[in-house]
Amino acid sequence: MNAPFSPSTLDRLRSDLAASPRMLFIDGKFVAAASGETFEVIDPATGQVFAHAAGGDKADVDLAVAAARRALDGAWGKHTPSQRARLMLKLADLIEAAGEELALLESLDNGMPIMMARFGGVMGAAEQLRYNAGWATKITGETIDPSWPGEYHAFTLREPVGVVGSIVPWNFPFVMAVAKIAPALAAGCTVVLKPAEQTPLSAVKLGELIAAAGFPDGTVNIVTGFGKTAGAALVDHPGVDKISFTGSTTTGRSILHAATGNLKRVTLELGGKSPVVIFADADLEKAIPSAAMGIFGNAGQVCAAGSRLFVHESIFDQVVEGVSRRAASLKVGAGITPGTEMGPLVSQVQLDRVLGYIASGASEGATVGVGGARIEGEGYGGYFVQPTVLTGTAAGMKVVEEEIFGPVLCAMKFGDGDIDTIAASANQSDYGLAASLWTRDMSSGLKLAKRLKAGTIRINGGGAGVDPAMPLGGFKQSGWGRENGRMGVEAYTEVKSVTIAL
Repeated sequence: MNAPFSPSTLDRLRSDLAASPRMLFIDGKFVAAASGETFEVIDPATGQVFAHAAGGDKADVDLAVAAARRALDGAWGKHTPSQRARLMLKLADLIEAAGEELALLESLDNGMPIMMARFGGVMGAAEQLRYNAGWATKITGETIDPSWPGEYHAFTLREPVGVVGSIVPWNFPFVMAVAKIAPALAAGCTVVLKPAEQTPLSAVKLGELIAAAGFPDGTVNIVTGFGKTAGAALVDHPGVDKISFTGSTTTGRSILHAATGNLKRVTLELGGKSPVVIFADADLEKAIPSAAMGIFGNAGQVCAAGSRLFVHESIFDQVVEGVSRRAASLKVGAGITPGTEMGPLVSQVQLDRVLGYIASGASEGATVGVGGARIEGEGYGGYFVQPTVLTGTAAGMKVVEEEIFGPVLCAMKFGDGDIDTIAASANQSDYGLAASLWTRDMSSGLKLAKRLKAGTIRINGGGAGVDPAMPLGGFKQSGWGRENGRMGVEAYTEVKSVTIAL
């Protein structure tokens, strides 16, 4: 099988990464961190350092926010909606043209399979820009007829919220970065982007493409660095009008506290412990592989991963056997290896976390049906763990209650109870990000969908990946607000009411 990329491109990329650290992108220029500090970037498939990036901190965030404010008040703020849209569409084309390099960066940096990086990451990012570019010319207010005595002309305006701090996670670095900046740009905002310290490389390449597209200096600024320094400085900054964050619920809580300084607007897309419910009448030829890849895709490092599997007792053994068979047959390896279906976890910290949860489940009485261990040996020097299926799990166990963020599935039975009973089990979680249902009875499916406390519900597959038109967000501790769709763009605006006495 031929590699889905040119070996010469990979060699050139490795050489370039080894030659010099990746720099910050501030006010249209690539610059070193003010401190001169850099940090190591580790290939999760090998556990070895293969690049360095600038270690930005508060001083760099100050410069980036100032640049974003100048662009907002100046060149970018003077762009018409159609001019904003054209630049966004040009950036989408440039991303596609650089698709091979971007996918390789993503696969090396995060560990995901190269085809996932290419189609889910690069192509998904281009589509985010194209979708949101369409909204740039369609942001409108409305006219209102007040009830006060007299005659008035009253209307509302939607204006950009201002300078936006975007903080993105390491599990889908590039597409998440673009998904953050696209609606902000459509609304007329400027951005300071802080990528995760584990995966900074594709964000720096994004800066190159933004410059090439011709965006005014300062429209988008990129500060690589650590969450406790650069991230905290961005959240605390009084010159930032909104924070959009995707990541852990714990960090989300700390952002809420920090945002009280200037009461900046906040959108949070946080953790999940999403249920997958398979009824007795489900199409198992589709449900079983979907349930498997719903937790093993991207090594389970997905906020909406279907980590809790509820199966009707009459088909439980059949479903668990099918999912376990798929787990055992998955080709696990480096993301750039042809045919890899599941890559490594992103870091040693994440590997220790996942293995710790598996051990915890076993100590609480769960049975490891398949997997459950680190993969070691030749070609597995990085952070590889076996796709794992746990049975005998129950509410109250840590593996059932807490987000693991790894390829670990907790399988549980349900009987012939009513829809309310099934919903109660599925809703027994602090999270409410997503859910997946499998049944041929649409009445049962829709009844359960209405009872589930989750922001995204898919019935019988219900589409793959994240569509930029579909609102994304969670109930309970899975977040605040919604991204994508009209709501996602309007989240980057403020509404102003204007009343004129006639």
